[in-house]
Amino acid sequence: MKTRLLFPLLLLLFSYSAFPQSFTMEQVGKFSFPSELTSSPVGEKIAWAMNEQGKRNVYFAEGPDFSPVKLTQFNEDDGQEISSLRFSADGHWLLFVRGGDHGGGNASSTVNALNMPTLPKVEIWKINLSTQKAEAVVEGDDFFIGPQNQLLFLKSGQVWKADLMDSEKPAQLFQVKGYVNALEFSPDGKKLAFTVSRGGHQLLGIYENQETPIHWIAPSFHRYSQPKWSPDGSQIAFIKTLGGSGAAFPLLEPRHVPWEIWVADVKAGEGKMLWKAPETLRGSYRYGFFAFPNAKELVFESYHEGWQHLFALDLASKNIQPLTPGEYMVEQIKLNAAGDVLVFSANTGSAKEDLDRRHVGSLDLKSKKLTWETSGEGIEAYPVKAGEKLAFLSATPQRSHLVTIKSGNETKLLQESSIPDDFPQSQLVKPKQISFKAPDGTTVYGQLFEKEGGAAKKPGVVFIHGGPQRQMLLGWSYMDYYSNTYAYNQYLAELGFVVLSVNYRLGIGYGYEFHRPAYGYYQGAVEYQDIKAGGEFLAALTQVDADKIGVYGGSYGGYLTALALARDSDLFKVGVDIHGVHDLDGRYDLPEGYEVAPDYEKAKEVAWKSSPIADLATWKSPVLFIHSDDDRNVEVSQTTDLIRRFEELEKPYEAVLIPGDTHHWMKWENMVRVGNLTADFLKKHLMEKKDGRP
Repeated sequence: MKTRLLFPLLLLLFSYSAFPQSFTMEQVGKFSFPSELTSSPVGEKIAWAMNEQGKRNVYFAEGPDFSPVKLTQFNEDDGQEISSLRFSADGHWLLFVRGGDHGGGNASSTVNALNMPTLPKVEIWKINLSTQKAEAVVEGDDFFIGPQNQLLFLKSGQVWKADLMDSEKPAQLFQVKGYVNALEFSPDGKKLAFTVSRGGHQLLGIYENQETPIHWIAPSFHRYSQPKWSPDGSQIAFIKTLGGSGAAFPLLEPRHVPWEIWVADVKAGEGKMLWKAPETLRGSYRYGFFAFPNAKELVFESYHEGWQHLFALDLASKNIQPLTPGEYMVEQIKLNAAGDVLVFSANTGSAKEDLDRRHVGSLDLKSKKLTWETSGEGIEAYPVKAGEKLAFLSATPQRSHLVTIKSGNETKLLQESSIPDDFPQSQLVKPKQISFKAPDGTTVYGQLFEKEGGAAKKPGVVFIHGGPQRQMLLGWSYMDYYSNTYAYNQYLAELGFVVLSVNYRLGIGYGYEFHRPAYGYYQGAVEYQDIKAGGEFLAALTQVDADKIGVYGGSYGGYLTALALARDSDLFKVGVDIHGVHDLDGRYDLPEGYEVAPDYEKAKEVAWKSSPIADLATWKSPVLFIHSDDDRNVEVSQTTDLIRRFEELEKPYEAVLIPGDTHHWMKWENMVRVGNLTADFLKKHLMEKKDGRP
């Protein structure tokens, strides 16, 4: 009799842990992450930065064999990123910035993730490729290299010059009122185009030397940006947008943001409009690719047809030609040194799943022939041309990104031998593309992570990405933050959770209306219905226990996690809110002067009601808050203030503050710690009984 009673009891106790764990968070966190892939203007040379468990270094390879060479020796997990990697014009030097956090605001501010008594510096470094010697040039950031190996950088909104040969001390190049924010050398290196913000307008100027007055190009009361020289240096193209602040239009009504493409004669300084974007919401201005590749045309990126695409603008006729037609988006666009080939990544291919992947395309600007260079189940991103060869990052659902070389139909994977022996590549699951409907009928996509076998009923977790202008993929992400969360999702699946990663509205990859819906974020949080529908979809799966649904996310995903827990605790039983946003009514400052938007008070009310703090009365689910206190993307006060409200209401919570690090877990050890904290909290509430047993 006792035996018969014990057997069903054992089934109950072990219902959520039917298979053993085969890898740890630390092991899956050892994924490789290359970034900053760049190619030399001359020869078949490439370079990239590689993050290996927090040790970030520069690697170099040259054709024909492209054998990787490690050029730096930064061998500590110290949180010092490498960014802005690029070659000099002659291909003899590599330059980069070490330090800072270029994924957030205040990017040039030093990061002290080790909490050392002396702050690290943010510095411009150089590597002599002949001697392979790496050394700091100057404390600074935002550098530019000219055709004659001139090295300029921006400091406090002014232009400074440095010397690669160390024969001169860094010095300010010229003085100008306002805040310089962009530089562009002329093809011969003798002139410098720059844009300078002067409050409500932004000018385009040309500096030549100390004896010549600055030459202003078509000065107006507008904002000029992205100056591009013609190949012969006689013309300069730029983007023109409105200046000033404008009338107090209704805040809750979407409005078109106009923009134009102009070209000017450099000598005369007179400009003319070539193209004006359609006066539609789709045609609104957004920063995108812009180039002057040859004497006949400009190439630019625009959303005006409903997808992010490339267009050629004929200078003579002013007609535009679509270069990448279809229902997909292009990004990570690069022009080769010769100016006749564009390469990019896009979410398209022969399979429906390619909507949630990236493949590389190339475009011959002379013939306008579009060629898809990659296909299949992988993720290929950030392509560059290295002479006639193609280099890009490539990953699969199980192998993280590595640099890959394509020559003709042959491909070569670099640094595959550097994958750690205990990285659990073969144990990782292949996420499945799923889709479901939101209550208003919008189709929402996602990826489902599930390990085969296990219990008949498993706990589920909804993962919510940040951004929100992001897209999670059917494989390792090409962004470091989302490679982290992809590893988290794989680890949760390994533990026995069924994980649903939701690509909610405001994200990219599904067209303009999905990316820019009305009433999103602080104007109504329309995207939250996608999260709730995802939770209900997950709960309805036959293999998922509907009473065991958790949720987690970071940044904007932390905001939506808090919203889910506050509004729908009956569905989302537990959550981990990582550096989330919680109070949105501060999005609107008190207007100055007499004129106020007619719906100002309504907009403030909507922002408040879009905030998690507006629904604290119905927040019943356990929560773990995680935040670092040098966060440059979401102020740590967003969590500090919410925790105070929890304490005033005597609501239970758990919290972890990580001093010194930033939004992006610059220290690898902290990234792994956050993954473990997240998994342990979800496991405690969704897998373990009250006595702590499984």
